Amino acid sequence: MRNMRTSLAPRRAVAVIAAVLLAGTVAACGNSDTGGGGEATDDGKIVLGFSQVGAESGWRTANTNSIKEAATEAGIELRFDDAQQKQENQIKAIRNYIQQKVDVIAFSPVVESGWDTVLKEAKDADIPVILTDRAVDSADTSLYKTFLGSDFVKEGRLSGEWLVENSKAATGDVNIVELQGTTGSAPANDRKKGFAEAIAADPKLKVIASQSGDFTRAGGKQVMEQFLKAHPKIDVLFAHNDDMGLGALEAITAAGKEPGKDITIITIDAVKDGMQALADGKFNFIAECSPLLGPQLMDLAKKVHAGEEVPARIETEETTFTQEQAKEALPNRKY
Repeated sequence: MRNMRTSLAPRRAVAVIAAVLLAGTVAACGNSDTGGGGEATDDGKIVLGFSQVGAESGWRTANTNSIKEAATEAGIELRFDDAQQKQENQIKAIRNYIQQKVDVIAFSPVVESGWDTVLKEAKDADIPVILTDRAVDSADTSLYKTFLGSDFVKEGRLSGEWLVENSKAATGDVNIVELQGTTGSAPANDRKKGFAEAIAADPKLKVIASQSGDFTRAGGKQVMEQFLKAHPKIDVLFAHNDDMGLGALEAITAAGKEPGKDITIITIDAVKDGMQALADGKFNFIAECSPLLGPQLMDLAKKVHAGEEVPARIETEETTFTQEQAKEALPNRKY
């Protein structure tokens, strides 16, 4: 019996060690598709935790691809999380990144408000935060290092200014319906504001209905169907992004109207599908919002990790497109 117990002891020890190693492996697996869920490793690589809004549009997909590709090229370990357009998911992801002790946190906020508590937790953990694409509504700007993205108010204003210029010949009221983005989000709030400021220059331009399509094609189609049923005379559609405009195209066509002619369509983003619709004459004007923020984000991540000072706000360079300009740009369009 003594010999049997002696021979069994090493086997038990091996079994215990194997179980511990297995448990450690399981604990290290998280929702990230490019990194583990454990603490950041000290291998010299910067570890960036990034929480994305979701995958609600072609723009967002291009934005995600840009970030992932840029992280690889920059030699940065990216821990990526898809919030599926829910703020609670983003807050959970940020807390996970804090627990993992990543070097830098970046995220594109689903909505503007409600971030102070979790951002204070990141600050207390001495982890710098970068806002990308969308801003937050916080009085304490020390909670994040910088904002990287577009001027959404300007995008709305450019859209409205184009409409003012192209409605001069109209003799009666010009009835506008508006497809807003996700309720409470920075682009929805700001694009609506900029557009309203611009069209105020011409009292003929009247927004007769405004409702959220949640930045999705399905939402754009559904809300446009409601608009068409409720309002016999619609002259203009202003959609806060291309995808909602593309969904609205289906509803307009199904209602027996010709998009781009019976109803003037103005959108924002300039993704390939939207640009094609513009080139085909189904859209009339697009204000660009570039999703290719990855390289700039990685550069900022390196700088804030090194303790360098960075501007409080960094805006991307963007333009606008008419039909002819879209035709010229499409062959070389990256998104």
